[in-house]
Amino acid sequence: MRAHDLTVFIVDDDVSVRDALALLLSVRGYRTAVFSSAEDFLSAWRASWTGCLLIDIRMPGMDGLALQERLIAMGCTLPVVVITGHGDVGSARRAFKSNAIDFLEKPIDHDKLIEAIDQAFNSQTLIQDRKSSSEKAAALLEQLTPREREVMDLVVAGYHNREIAAKRGIRVRTGPARSSAGACRVPPAPSAVRCRGIRQGPNRRSPTNTQ
Repeated sequence: MRAHDLTVFIVDDDVSVRDALALLLSVRGYRTAVFSSAEDFLSAWRASWTGCLLIDIRMPGMDGLALQERLIAMGCTLPVVVITGHGDVGSARRAFKSNAIDFLEKPIDHDKLIEAIDQAFNSQTLIQDRKSSSEKAAALLEQLTPREREVMDLVVAGYHNREIAAKRGIRVRTGPARSSAGACRVPPAPSAVRCRGIRQGPNRRSPTNTQ
């Protein structure tokens, strides 16, 4: 994911702070969107949004920390940078407990702000890359026939080709095999394991040949 595909979502009830942050970031090449309250952001939020959140703590109605916690409960993966003019240890602890990237006090150091936003963007890119990989793996699994799924389950469990063939009465080809009578194709095991959320079992040893 490229940086220009990401947006800094600014949530602050102080219009002067909100506009100043938007101007600062826009001049430095960041795309921004501004909201005057937590409620406004929640009403507009879409799961497809990518980037990071810049949230003020003290706002009328829902405060910034409550917004951060609500978004986690909703499954929002936008990294959060918290800003405040009234920082304290308790607020900082609560923010980091909800996975805040950074906790910045006003007046905000511009260099630290940019550093925090870049860190948040890197985090968001990793999240989106993992999501894309999982979706591709899921698409591969959907293409498998029931018999191929049985083979895949055995691969995930750590069985070797010879053991799978003995259990299912099939011939398993190695390399980029084509489906044919009595043969099964299997997608790359690591992708399937990630998709299914299962840990690959320990390798099983094939019976020792005695000749």
